[in-house]
Amino acid sequence: MKPFRPGLVPTLVVLALLPGLIALGCWQLRRADEKRALLDSYAERSVEAPQTVAHLQQLPDPAFYRVQLYGHFDSEHSLLLDNRLRDGQVGVELLQPFLDQSSGLWLLVNRGWLPWPDRRVPVRFDTPVQALALQASVYVAPGSAFQLHPDPVGGHWPQLLTAIDVGPLWQRLGRQGFAHELRLEPGPASYGLAWPVVAMGPEKHLGYAVQWFALSAALVLLYLYFGWHNNKEHHHERRHESTGRA
Repeated sequence: MKPFRPGLVPTLVVLALLPGLIALGCWQLRRADEKRALLDSYAERSVEAPQTVAHLQQLPDPAFYRVQLYGHFDSEHSLLLDNRLRDGQVGVELLQPFLDQSSGLWLLVNRGWLPWPDRRVPVRFDTPVQALALQASVYVAPGSAFQLHPDPVGGHWPQLLTAIDVGPLWQRLGRQGFAHELRLEPGPASYGLAWPVVAMGPEKHLGYAVQWFALSAALVLLYLYFGWHNNKEHHHERRHESTGRA
């Protein structure tokens, strides 16, 4: 067999890059599995009867369970989740504290999407003052927890945020509250809904995994090419030297 001489530099490049490329592909496959499990859980729980808030607190994994609420909104502490796009339009999602009278627990309810085409004009929304019977579902964001960023204008409400972590909100307000966001179902207090379960589906992760594995394969093929190519050049140089001496 012909000797394989890839050279030091190609060998170091492959040793440095190949494990990372393979690890990224495997990570995308794991993310695809997680998203499939998430979608399966949503499909199962979205058809179940709504839970009470008291029962919801006892669930080890409350994600996507439907909940029956009865109480009123707090119109003084509204949150606007910025950079929410719907059909190419820029807008925000309106989240407001909701006191459930049956349990005495506060919940952060996402009432839906509102357009906000002109940032010079405040977002317009109404808050019902009467007690309401509502249905919602628990939303637990996949991946790392969000952060509740400080308000840049010094604590004025409504606050415009780019990400939300519910726990610190209740600490700031001095209230006992549920640890996850609730997304409202169609009803008298809802705005634009049509919630996406996940921002990126399993098929996207599979596509990215294929790309990382394809890059890994290309790197190996290049490594083999350099190995045989360098060997041919080395063999050619030896033949040239032998001819020159003759």
